[in-house]
Amino acid sequence: MTRQSLTNKVSLTGKVAMNPVFGLTTPVNGEIRYLEFEPPKGTPTKSTKVAEVYSGKRVASTISVPAKATFAGRLVEDRASVTSGMPVVSARHAGYGIVAEIEGDQAYKMSGALSSVEAQITNGPGPFPCSVLGTIAAMPAGSIPEPEPKPGEDPKTPPSGTKPGPGQGTKPGAGGTTPSEPTGLRLVCTAPGDVKMINGSAATIEVVTDRSTNALVLPVEAVAGTSGRGKVDVVGAGGARRTVEVELGLTDGKVVEIKSGLTGDETVAVPGPNLPGGKASGSSPGSR
Repeated sequence: MTRQSLTNKVSLTGKVAMNPVFGLTTPVNGEIRYLEFEPPKGTPTKSTKVAEVYSGKRVASTISVPAKATFAGRLVEDRASVTSGMPVVSARHAGYGIVAEIEGDQAYKMSGALSSVEAQITNGPGPFPCSVLGTIAAMPAGSIPEPEPKPGEDPKTPPSGTKPGPGQGTKPGAGGTTPSEPTGLRLVCTAPGDVKMINGSAATIEVVTDRSTNALVLPVEAVAGTSGRGKVDVVGAGGARRTVEVELGLTDGKVVEIKSGLTGDETVAVPGPNLPGGKASGSSPGSR
């Protein structure tokens, strides 16, 4: 047995894209109320507050589009009930980003691990840290509210689900903005300013989902089981074996972390113990 550092990574295939759309979520439960704001002139240099989430009669949280991005659409109706983590606003980054589509099983592995992301442009710069924008959750189509009518004008009936509440919505002049299209699960991140980007270039994104320092590890061949709980054969005096249950942690496919059940001083047999095969599937003994 040895000790070493382990990391679990998810690798994604993406590409460089211009002005990618990303989603912003509400961090709390409550009722969302979209706000009135001036459409930006040029690329915003500071964040824009676009919505508030109310809990009872008080503002529990605000939703802001970050600097270097513009409002791209509402994802739920005004005054709708929302839950923590729900995408409620779409925003459009001004400039280059890297966009990667995500499979459903990958999303759960990555949901709490977006602070450690690196990207590599195929046959280009990298690896470099890539700053994640917004959420990885899938987004419905965004909608832009109709401008409020001028005094004396007949109000136009806005599309279903886009009517702003009193004093809310974008100000007149926002008309003509293209609402955001729906997306699947995706990760959008941005490179440091000194990285040269070419629109459409292929890229690979790696997300570190977990890490362990100075972990006690064994070769995977010595362990029966690969996740959660497992068993190993400890060799005693005279070569006698006894099977010990262990708690398993991270694995890189070559070694697996032993979180509990062994001290590190034992001699462990390789290969490990056989698990009985499942009768229904006809598996043979020794299947892992």
